Amino acid sequence: MYLEIVSPEATLFAGDVTSVTVPGINGEFQMLKDHAPIVSLLQEGKVKISGNISLEREYASSGTIELKNNKVIVLAD
Repeated sequence: MYLEIVSPEATLFAGDVTSVTVPGINGEFQMLKDHAPIVSLLQEGKVKISGNISLEREYASSGTIELKNNKVIVLAD
């Protein structure tokens, strides 16, 4: 699946990943390939990325995430 992490200033990450784990407002959750479409608010925390690379990135206080057709977009505030 394809992931983009975007802030108002720049694109922080863009690339193919195996999984994405995010800090949802109701708790951390993970998305894998062919996950059902989802839109959620995020709270402060780390976005964990697995794939050809493994990465944990701390990002600002809030944001939103959308997953549709194996494309994940994280809008970080």
